[in-house]
Amino acid sequence: MNTLIKKTAGLMGALALATGLATAQAATPSVTEIIERANQASYYAGQDGRSEARMRIEDSRGNTQTRQFTVLRRNLEDQGRQQYLVVFSRPSEYRDTVFLVEKNPAAEDDRWLYLPDMDLVRRIAPGDKRTSFVGAHLFYEDISGRHLEDDEHRLVEETAEHFVLESTPKDARSVEFARYRTWINKDTWLPERIEYTNASGNVYRIMENAGVEVIDGYPTPTMMRVQDLESGGQTIVQFRGIRYDLGIPASVFTERSLRNPPRQWLEGR
Repeated sequence: MNTLIKKTAGLMGALALATGLATAQAATPSVTEIIERANQASYYAGQDGRSEARMRIEDSRGNTQTRQFTVLRRNLEDQGRQQYLVVFSRPSEYRDTVFLVEKNPAAEDDRWLYLPDMDLVRRIAPGDKRTSFVGAHLFYEDISGRHLEDDEHRLVEETAEHFVLESTPKDARSVEFARYRTWINKDTWLPERIEYTNASGNVYRIMENAGVEVIDGYPTPTMMRVQDLESGGQTIVQFRGIRYDLGIPASVFTERSLRNPPRQWLEGR
């Protein structure tokens, strides 16, 4: 009988240990870990990257405009800093329009826009970061991402497939939204849907990522849609020619490239 009791106790101990390990493995990550991993997956895949984009802008009446551009991106080793260069090729009135971003999580990002028709380099003021990007339903801030520290984040729901976070701006006067919710895929850590709510509690803007493919080892959305529920318009961006870890040099991301875009990197290598 004693032997049976000892074996039973040993079995129960093993089951308890296994259950404890499983529980630990299934434990929900902290909110900080969730947002940092989602930010990494969205904006920092690889050391650098290149993609071609076709943007379709639709208004509530069904009228459309298109834009085509190439995005070059480079990560720096200094605490999340990045550089972006966006160069437009079509339509003709936007050809050689160039957008340059110096992303600095510890301060306001620096943004410049070059307008070739006027041969003018315009600095994008911090207060304009949430205004329309070349007439689209995207904002300047959407290109390189919003700083994580600008908002308070909390986990409001967990499903089998998603973590759902609600984020509230620390400075409500600096933005047009009251809060937003983000659905983050548990497998890829990519935000799949973001709903922005206004002060009246109504969802007025939705961003979605779709068409996820694994490219060079990184889960990557190949389509983005931004809906403006107030105006009835939307912008759809399709990405192609996506590549990572190309060794894009720092010289590409300078003010010189605003007037003289690096053709060899824009055409692909």
